[in-house]
Amino acid sequence: MAGARDSNMRDIPTIALLPFVILTFAITWGLVGIYIVFPERAAAWFGEISGTHPFFFLATWGPAIAGFALVLFYGGIGGLRTFLTRLALWRCAPAWVAFVLVGLPLVFIAGSLIKGGPILEPLPPEGVAPVITVMFLLLFLGPIEEFGWRGVAQPLLQRLVAPIWAGAIIGAVWGIWHLPAFYLAGTVQSGWNFTPFFIGNVVLAVLVTALFNSTRGSLLWPILFHWLLINPFWPDARPYDTWLLAAIAVVVIVLNRRTMLTRDGAATAVIP
Repeated sequence: MAGARDSNMRDIPTIALLPFVILTFAITWGLVGIYIVFPERAAAWFGEISGTHPFFFLATWGPAIAGFALVLFYGGIGGLRTFLTRLALWRCAPAWVAFVLVGLPLVFIAGSLIKGGPILEPLPPEGVAPVITVMFLLLFLGPIEEFGWRGVAQPLLQRLVAPIWAGAIIGAVWGIWHLPAFYLAGTVQSGWNFTPFFIGNVVLAVLVTALFNSTRGSLLWPILFHWLLINPFWPDARPYDTWLLAAIAVVVIVLNRRTMLTRDGAATAVIP
């Protein structure tokens, strides 16, 4: 069967959006739910949940696991190889390069300064080395989600609606997908308010949508964007980072209104 799919490779059908969402939530909510509903029993059986626990990685990778499963099912190994070539789409408009590499850090710095905070997150007593270690560890957590959200869900949704709505829908689903983390002791989100976080997810997803389409469906740039969002060097800028990013999103939508408000030029191929 796999060989037949390899020799007759085809893209993922739009209807695959449904199993993508179901599988994504089943993996993440199922794993995290065990620790929410049966915290003592789960800790006794599987160990205390933490940022380095295998279950935490698997839960975070839920969208990517669902995305890879669908790519393999419809495209086989050949389809997976072609899907991964989207990591090599590195060409990006200079304005986007500047925003991702310089603008994002400035948003967090500005948000922190507005609330009277520091320019950068204070270093621990051990120095900069542990922070760098955490930074590289984070590359294999949240950014991996993009293989699902931008790898599969975004192109499929853009076959149905304009990119701005595709981004908003993914942002809303992304926010709800995070909901169990707000009830899981020990997570960063457990001390946050869900509503600003949810709004922030929608704003970020709309921003990434414009970046995604400007790079013809690149996976590299959304992964880099996601990684820089959670960089441990940035100071706590909540809630001002969300409002600053929302203002930037409005500007991005206005400047890219032709490609954001219509499906002209939208990236719709999962397997190019």
